Amino acid sequence: MRVAQVTLRFDAPGGVETTVRELSSRLRSKGESVEVYASDLLDEASWERRLDFPPAVDGVPVHRFRVYKRLLPGLTMPLFVGLVDSLAHDRPDVIHAHSHRYGHVLESALVAHAQRLPLVVSTHYHPAHPSEPRAKKSLLRLQDHLFGMSAYRVARALIVETEQEAKRVSEFAPRSRIRVIPPGIDLTAWPARPEDRPPAGLPERYLLYAGRVAPNKGLTDLVAAMGRIPASRRLPLVLMGRDWGTRSDVERRCRELGLDPPIFTGHVADPGQYRAAFRGGVAFVLPSEYEAFGLVLLEAMASGVPVIATAVGGVPEVLEGGKAGLLVPPRDLDALAGAIETVAGDPSLRERLRAAGLERVRAFDWERAVEAHRAVYRECTGTG
Repeated sequence: MRVAQVTLRFDAPGGVETTVRELSSRLRSKGESVEVYASDLLDEASWERRLDFPPAVDGVPVHRFRVYKRLLPGLTMPLFVGLVDSLAHDRPDVIHAHSHRYGHVLESALVAHAQRLPLVVSTHYHPAHPSEPRAKKSLLRLQDHLFGMSAYRVARALIVETEQEAKRVSEFAPRSRIRVIPPGIDLTAWPARPEDRPPAGLPERYLLYAGRVAPNKGLTDLVAAMGRIPASRRLPLVLMGRDWGTRSDVERRCRELGLDPPIFTGHVADPGQYRAAFRGGVAFVLPSEYEAFGLVLLEAMASGVPVIATAVGGVPEVLEGGKAGLLVPPRDLDALAGAIETVAGDPSLRERLRAAGLERVRAFDWERAVEAHRAVYRECTGTG
């Protein structure tokens, strides 16, 4: 089967990017013919392009396209230059587009409709950011429904990662076409290895966050919560990930509260260093305002670090309702501070959360996810 994976960014950090990479390489290893169609963006937030992307990643050919930044005033909805012609020329058996409110999804739907090709969309849905003005939220909601009436009517299947995401997407898209397929993790990569070393400069004990240093990740709330913990019991904070424009806000909040700034590692590309940073943490915290799934939670559980996270989006499902990690309400600084202080000061609780996380993460397997995707492709092409 010839599958076209269409995504904004590829061979770049991020949950969607990791999902597409794992799915593409594993489908190819099972004998499917997979090619990726992606933009030339490395960083969407700063609109940073890269000109030296390799022509193939993990053996998967990658087609690169320049993008227009805006389709409508006030909305960032990139459109790929040449994508429509390329997909129409290649005529894959299945077009699988990723993300929501993005131009490449509409372009994929246009080709699928015109060429009568099966379209699958993984929505990776995020609602409007709480800080957005009311008018912007209304515009984004209108965009949700426009996608529901256009691309999602063309799609033969819509893939979501949690039941919570399915509920959200069904508000504007056909419920009968929604399939829930959680992502996975390669557990064989996570046991400690002698050669694994954390990034230089990390303290002996620290609280870890990993992911984009971005506005929707709740990092200024995390800093504010740390300020409510007595200094004698406060852990250093390590933020591991690429800056998406929020580092200066975090540092300013620290100055306002009289706190030491976090240790920013930037993007850690070395897998051994990345895994070791997780294993060295006293706890991992994900204070996001919303997460469709939170792939980084699987990495934290696989590493054996206790997890604290806000109960948003798909996070409660991933953490099994709080059995595999402590859940706190979003924007509740006292609850977040209390959870951090409790976990840091209670070795028995840390061990319980560590064991529960290691057990829970076994439910998420890339092989299972890949086979579920293959079943959807066969359903959509009538070859099942």
